[in-house]
Amino acid sequence: MKKFKLPTLRKPTGKEVKGYIIYFAIVLFGNLIAAGASALFIIPCGLAMGGTTGIGIFISNFWENEFAVTIIVYIANFFLFIVGSIFLGAKFAAATALGSLLYPTFIGLVTSLNNSLHGGRPLTEDPLLASICGALLFGFGIGIVVRVGASTGGTDIPPLILHKFFGFPVSAGLWILDMSIVLLQLIAKDVEVILYGVIITLLSSVVIEKISPIGMKRTQVKIVSQKYEEIREMILSKINRGVTTLYGQTGFLKEDCHMLLTIISHRELVKLKTLVQEIDPEAFMTVSIVSEVRGRGFTSEGIKLTRPQAETIVLDGAAIAEVEEPSAETDAR
Repeated sequence: MKKFKLPTLRKPTGKEVKGYIIYFAIVLFGNLIAAGASALFIIPCGLAMGGTTGIGIFISNFWENEFAVTIIVYIANFFLFIVGSIFLGAKFAAATALGSLLYPTFIGLVTSLNNSLHGGRPLTEDPLLASICGALLFGFGIGIVVRVGASTGGTDIPPLILHKFFGFPVSAGLWILDMSIVLLQLIAKDVEVILYGVIITLLSSVVIEKISPIGMKRTQVKIVSQKYEEIREMILSKINRGVTTLYGQTGFLKEDCHMLLTIISHRELVKLKTLVQEIDPEAFMTVSIVSEVRGRGFTSEGIKLTRPQAETIVLDGAAIAEVEEPSAETDAR
C-alpha cells in the first residue's frame, strides 16, 4: 500500500512575492477609498445607494446605532459569500473573501474616525455635492479593485449565480438589483433622497467601467504598404514592438498584399505614424483602440526584441549559405 505524501510547496520567487504585495496593497487601498466614500459622504448625509451598503442604510432607518450600516454590511456580505461559495465554487470564494471582509471593516474604522474628529458630520452638507463626490470616490475605489481581478463580493454574487445557471447578463442583473435596493428605500426616505441615490448608482457604475480597464487599453495599428519590409524593420528596431505580417488580397485589382499588425501604447502612435509616412507616404493605416492586451511585450516582463541571428553553414571549409534561426528572445508575433 502506497503511503500518502503531501505535495511539496514551492517557495515563491521574489517577483511573485512583489506581485502579491502589490496586489494586496491595491485591494486594501481600493476598499479603503470605497468605504471612505460611503462613510464620509453618503451615509452621514442620509442618502440612498445600492449594494449591501444600501441595505445597511435602509435598515439603519429602523435601528438607531452608529455602526448599524457596518454590522448589516458584514452580515449581508457573509450570507452572500456563503451562497456564492456553494453555487460558484471554492475558487470564487478565495477571490472574494478578502473584499467581503475589508469593505465593512473600513466602513467601521472610517466612521469611528469621523465621529472622533468631525462629530460624525459629512464632509459636505450639500446633498448633490455629497452624491457626486461619494459616487466618484466609490466608483474609483471599486474600479481599481476590479482592475486587479479582485472582487468586493456583496451584491455582485446574485447576478453571477443567475449568469452561471440561466445565462442572464451580469451587468443587467447588477443594475436591476442595485436599483431595486435604491427604490426599496422609498419606504423610509423622501423621493428626493431616492433620486440622489439613483445619481450615485449611475455615476459610480460609469466610473467603475472607466477605471477598471485603465492601463490595459492599447492602440492597434494595421498598415498596408508595398514597403512593408522596411516598415516591419522600423517597428521592430525603432518602436521596439512586435509585429505580425498578414497576407491578403486587394479588393479591386485582386493583387496579393501584405498587412502589418502591431499593438502599441497610445503615446507611441504619433511616432509610429511619422516614421511610416517617412518610409511610404501612400501607406494605408487604420488605428483602433483595443480594450485589453495580454501576452509577450505587454504583460510579460523581461521580454526583449532581438534580431534573428545568422548561422553560417560551412562545408569543406567554405561558407555556402546563411540561414536565419529565430532567437529565443524574438517576439512570437
